[in-house]
Amino acid sequence: MSADVAKEGVRTASRGGTGRAVTARCGLAARGVLYVLTGLLAVRVAFGEPVGEADRQGALETLAGQPFGGVLVWAVGIGLVGMVLWRASEAAFGAAGPRGDRTGKRLASAARAAFYTGAAFSVLSFAAGSGGGGSGDDQSRDMTARALQLPAGQWLVGAAGLGIAAAGIGIAVRAARRRFRDHLRMGGASAGWRRAVEFLGVSGGVCRGAVFAVAGGFVCHAALRYDPGRAKGVDDTLRSFTATPAGPWLLVAVAVGLMLFGVFSWAMARWREV
Repeated sequence: MSADVAKEGVRTASRGGTGRAVTARCGLAARGVLYVLTGLLAVRVAFGEPVGEADRQGALETLAGQPFGGVLVWAVGIGLVGMVLWRASEAAFGAAGPRGDRTGKRLASAARAAFYTGAAFSVLSFAAGSGGGGSGDDQSRDMTARALQLPAGQWLVGAAGLGIAAAGIGIAVRAARRRFRDHLRMGGASAGWRRAVEFLGVSGGVCRGAVFAVAGGFVCHAALRYDPGRAKGVDDTLRSFTATPAGPWLLVAVAVGLMLFGVFSWAMARWREV
């Protein structure tokens, strides 16, 4: 046995085997639920229906209104905790694959763990009856306002906006380049399933990245104008697409893309190497 193979075996054992796979797949499934519901709400917004916010908060409210809704919300929250544990384990022990222990990959996993920690806390707070932190748009404006009051706050907000926009562009580019195929293990799946998952990954990932990129742009605009009111959460960002020349049809396209990303998350829960 070579030294490299032995090293990979130690890393694989450190990752937790079945336990890590369960947390990862539960997290991906929970993420898929939120994206599908957010996309459905955004479609209704595009057609002028009186709905709540097309974001995580709105998705949770929709889910809570279903039979056994409280149980479903708790399940999503626990699933997102699984996502946190999975990404944290990648940061600590390395991700799956021969180059999963590279510093860049570990840092990216740590950032994802931090992001999903906030998401999980919000969902579990909602499930416990504390509202989940309220409107995402209000939270975005409040956080921007507090940050602008800090020393060099304008620069900090601008840097955060650039970071969010860059992350969105990166998500879209990786999706367009089909980088997700590196993490899929679809042995035994038919060619039709492979094409379907590839379509979901590209279309859904590009639309998801576009939403992040536009949201980051609004944060940059808030920094430039020193006006926290110009920052937007997911709901206001999605609604801004209706102000383009394409009108509500662009929002419909993006909303369908978010739903496709949700379905892609379910496919990843089935076939992703973790």
